[in-house]
Amino acid sequence: MAEKTAQENVVPEFLTLIDSLARAHHRMSLYDAEIHRLSGSELTAPQAKVVFCLGGTEGLTCSEITERTLITKGTLTGVIDRLEQKGVVQRWGDSEDGRRIIVDLTRTGAKLYRREYPRFVKAMQARFGNLSDRDCKQATRLLNKIAAQFEAE
Repeated sequence: MAEKTAQENVVPEFLTLIDSLARAHHRMSLYDAEIHRLSGSELTAPQAKVVFCLGGTEGLTCSEITERTLITKGTLTGVIDRLEQKGVVQRWGDSEDGRRIIVDLTRTGAKLYRREYPRFVKAMQARFGNLSDRDCKQATRLLNKIAAQFEAE
């Protein structure tokens, strides 16, 4: 069996970064799901993302929701269908462009938003609270820089 050279054993630092990003995303996703499970809201994490995205707006198009939540269009349709069945959102055609669908919170959805969003923020604050504003800004800047490396040209 051939011996590996020292150069073959070197792992590029960006691969370590990729692993760290994946680990952080995985752990945060699990925590996010647990927050919603324990709240009793009966919302999944993607459903909560949509409710939180719509809160404080007069409705958004599916494209706008996709852009803000990063939920794919195919998945978003099912999420909105289930939220509509729960009476949390409603949708209608845009009066200026019939091809566009507007999604908005119902009264029940707005009430859910007002109750659940502060709980979510408080729960996430418990995990991010020991990061300074400077740390958060630096991490945001670096993550945006990483994301930009994958933007379509």
